[in-house]
Amino acid sequence: MGEQIKLGRKQKRWTENKLAERAGISRATLQKIEKGDMSCAVGLVFEVATLVNIPLFEQETYPLSKQVEHIRDKVALLPRRIRTRQKEVDDNF
Repeated sequence: MGEQIKLGRKQKRWTENKLAERAGISRATLQKIEKGDMSCAVGLVFEVATLVNIPLFEQETYPLSKQVEHIRDKVALLPRRIRTRQKEVDDNF
C-alpha cells in the first residue's frame, strides 16, 4: 500500500510535506508509510491512502505481486521529486 500512496501523491503532484500536512502527520511518518514500515498505525495508513484517492476495500482481479510490480513501474516513470511552483512576481508598474 505504501507504493500506491507514493504513486497517488506523485500523480496529484503533492510534495511529501504537503501530504503530511494534510494528514496531520510528520514528513518522517509519511516516509515510513510510503516505505511500508510495519510500525505505522494502520489508521494513519488508511487516512493517507484516502487523501490520495486509493480505494481501500475493492476486490482485486489480479494477484498482489502483479499489482506491486505494476505500481513500481508507474512510480519509476514519474519524477523523483515534486516541486511546488514559485509564484512569479509581477513588478512592472
